[in-house]
Formats: sequence, C-alpha cells, structure tokens
Amino acid sequence: MGIDFKNENTEFLVKCILQLRNEKECYDFFQDLCTVTEFHAMAQRCVVAKMLSDKKVYSEIVKSTGASTATISRVNRSLQYGADGYEKIFERVEE
Repeated sequence: MGIDFKNENTEFLVKCILQLRNEKECYDFFQDLCTVTEFHAMAQRCVVAKMLSDKKVYSEIVKSTGASTATISRVNRSLQYGADGYEKIFERVEE
C-alpha cells in the first residue's frame, strides 16, 4: 500500500464501501460522498485504466474519454508500478 495511503479515515471509508450490497446502494453512497465532478473523474480514471490494460493507445483514449494525457500517464504509472488494484477488479468484472 502506498505511503500515507492508509490511515484511520481511509480504513473507515473502505469498511463503508465494503458494506455496499448492490448498484443502487453504490450510486446512493457515492452521490452523498462525492461531487458529480469527483465521481466522474474517478469513473474516467477507471475507464482509462481499462483501456490501457486492453493496450489502447493514448490518442484513442483521449478521443474516447476526454482524459488529458497527464491523467492517462498518471493512470499508466499506477498500472505499471501500483498495487495491481485495477487488474484485480477488471478480472472480476469480466467474470
């Protein structure tokens, strides 16, 4: 886990997220937790990560998602050097 990533607040957030039981609860929780912009930014990063994982090129990702190349680079770094969180979830989503 990344430096300074885990603390008392983040542990509580993760415990809350793990209690979500269905898609509606997820949307309701994140609607209360995040601004629309924050939620869309997280969704965009997730889609960018999936597209990078599927070996799409930056220009295609920019065109499809509207993400900046800086965002794509940041997400790519997470895929290359992160905790494999994206890949674990993508495998489960595809099942």
